[in-house]
Amino acid sequence: MKKLLPLLLIAVSCNAFAQKLDTLTIEKIMRDPKWIGVAPSDIKWSDDGKKIYFKWNPDNTFRDELYSITTNNLTPQKVSDKEQSEIAPIYGSKWNQAHTLKVYSHGGDTYLENIKSGKTIQLTRTTDNETSPTFNADGTEVLFIKADNLFALKLNGGELTQLTNFVASAKKDKTDDGTEQAKWLKQQQLELFDIIKLDDKNKKLDAEEKKKFQPKKIKELVTDGRDIDNVELSPDGRYITYRLIKSPEDKNTIVPNYVTASGYTEDITNRTKVGGPQPVCESFIYDTQRDSVYGVNTKNIAGIKDLPDYVKDYPAELAGRTKLNEDRKVVINGPVWNEDGKHALVVVNAIDNKDRWIMSLDAENGALSLLDRQHNDAWVGGAPGIADDWYSTGNIDWLDNDHFYYQSEASGYSHIYVCNISNGDKKQLTNGKWEVQNLQLSHDKKTFYFNANIDHPGDYQYYRLAVSGGEPVKLTSVKGDNDVSLSPDEKWLAIRYSYTNKPWELYLQLNKPGAKAVQVTRSTSAEFNSYAWRDAPIITFKNRYGSDVYARLYLPKNPDPAKPAVVFVHGAGYLQNVMYAWSYYFREMMFNNMLTDQGYTVLDIDYSGSAGYGRDWRTAIYRHMGGKDLSDQVDGVKYLVDNYGVNPKHVGIYGGSYGGFMTLMAMFTAPDVFKSGAAIRSVTDWAHYNHEYTADILNEPYNDEKAYRLSSPIYFADGLKGNLLMLHGMIDQNVNFQDIVRLTQKLIELHKENWWLAPYPVEDHAFEQPSSWTDEYKRIYKLFQETLKN
Repeated sequence: MKKLLPLLLIAVSCNAFAQKLDTLTIEKIMRDPKWIGVAPSDIKWSDDGKKIYFKWNPDNTFRDELYSITTNNLTPQKVSDKEQSEIAPIYGSKWNQAHTLKVYSHGGDTYLENIKSGKTIQLTRTTDNETSPTFNADGTEVLFIKADNLFALKLNGGELTQLTNFVASAKKDKTDDGTEQAKWLKQQQLELFDIIKLDDKNKKLDAEEKKKFQPKKIKELVTDGRDIDNVELSPDGRYITYRLIKSPEDKNTIVPNYVTASGYTEDITNRTKVGGPQPVCESFIYDTQRDSVYGVNTKNIAGIKDLPDYVKDYPAELAGRTKLNEDRKVVINGPVWNEDGKHALVVVNAIDNKDRWIMSLDAENGALSLLDRQHNDAWVGGAPGIADDWYSTGNIDWLDNDHFYYQSEASGYSHIYVCNISNGDKKQLTNGKWEVQNLQLSHDKKTFYFNANIDHPGDYQYYRLAVSGGEPVKLTSVKGDNDVSLSPDEKWLAIRYSYTNKPWELYLQLNKPGAKAVQVTRSTSAEFNSYAWRDAPIITFKNRYGSDVYARLYLPKNPDPAKPAVVFVHGAGYLQNVMYAWSYYFREMMFNNMLTDQGYTVLDIDYSGSAGYGRDWRTAIYRHMGGKDLSDQVDGVKYLVDNYGVNPKHVGIYGGSYGGFMTLMAMFTAPDVFKSGAAIRSVTDWAHYNHEYTADILNEPYNDEKAYRLSSPIYFADGLKGNLLMLHGMIDQNVNFQDIVRLTQKLIELHKENWWLAPYPVEDHAFEQPSSWTDEYKRIYKLFQETLKN
């Protein structure tokens, strides 16, 4: 700490702008965000734990550059090209158990780095692409994937061994005689002619000798043309596990691009739509000792035949599916082996999203045994540490050979659990109405590190906890969002910190409770700092169901005589925006400040379905988007009317993506509450959105049509009374422009007149051009000025 204290005054300031901001305008707010200052990003530690690398742009140049500091010198320095070329890639690299060697892939080749000596050795130099390098259990070999096959390279001696031999189809036996006729003719020839008998006998003897003296070949693992992934070697080297995935053929949407370099309209091939055919995944085990291949058996998984609860709303389908009594489709992630290789864990996710099983895998026969089941009639997964995709197990790993840890929402919030593999006993280590995020285990496996919002849902601090349990120890102390990168030696915390009205900056702190975090960067411009950005208070109000709704409230010092109010709706659905942190929606935050300056009251709500508030809040929108999430907005308006004198006839609403969808639902289904709305890049019909997001919440259109009809704005367009502005990028590859075109046609057919559509020809879902942002918000501002103040 003695070395750190004199550096308190050492911080670099970005003074690229000298002008004063004064009155906020759309033109000023929606410029290239560099005018604010470029925050440090992509924080990485050097392997020895002495240096921090980060991307930064304090001089407001064309591109961000790589900077570094050391734990002894907090003055950021640009990293030279030579040093950049020598820095090992962080992502995708793997350590040996002793944490002394690191292996990684770079440019398609495999490299080995010795941390103590600082030397790096290139292990392969080929034209092939080697990927996913890792160490075997005892660290004597480096494993990697090449052309879908698993290879092992001995570190002492360099012997290379191919461990798998995947082939698209089994080779046909050259002795196969084909038709019954051909077989009969061959048998007749053998019977009639001695010369053919002798020739046949010699061929058989030659084949037997060849087989006897030929080196044993690697067993062919037939894929039947399916894709291969998750190829893993067990710690004892006996078992190789892998998955085969058959991807279906399905029709993709086409996004026309009108403004192109060629001058011709060019089609962008995009995604499928929800409910389309999904990949079929099977998991296999290759026992090298027995030279045999067999599948992982999912037949006896508890609840594998359970039907989703929503099917009861469709009697004919319920009867048909009950009669079929089919196993539900699942995908298996893992295995995760313990150190001695005696136990392996897999995470099994139901394709219908209702179940997540943690199971023990008996690799000798492919049998599964239940350790933990998370079931939800809505959907499981997506919460912190609980993956629901095809490629991740979520936070699950071993503490020792007998105990593993994982995260579960069983208590209603994502918390840490430890399970004994031998007897299945489980212990919940953390508990409360808060969530564990970014869980990390220390190298000695004695301590957990994680972020959590224990003190307040919008205040994220960094904690440590003994693996045996107890009270979490708070390591950071400044209210806000503390995004921490722990140094490899676990002595330091590199903190990317922000607050409500303060963009992200880099801080350094010793890994001790009560230690002071020292600011390293000062990135904001003088122009940005010249305005007193509001620290808008976080308030709560009760919704109609008695739940606390968290919201950010912007109150004007001088309310406009019309007493107007605007509700901002954040996007993404499952996202937390009401935090003591710099918002992802920083442009909207600045726009809300501008509206407040001009006499508007602004409310920004973490509505039902938002992140940070546990399982029940997350799934409250199941089968009805635009239900409880929208009624939270309506209840928020009532709160403003009752407590702050807002005129109920002068309320507007705006938002993008999910916020745009919510704006449409508000204008169509609550037309007496919202006089005007601006819907940006909005979903208009969930049956036309992607599968990965939508199927979790609404199931599939052909299985649960009621949910889609209840949740899609296009079915409620006739309810429009107020003033609707729609804004959408024409090359949007997330919410396709087709979505807003379909709604436009519906409004035309309904003879509605009080709506406008602003298309943006060069914009994808996330707008990039300042000119587009400026035009967009000028139109939104004009809408509110003309309809909410008059």
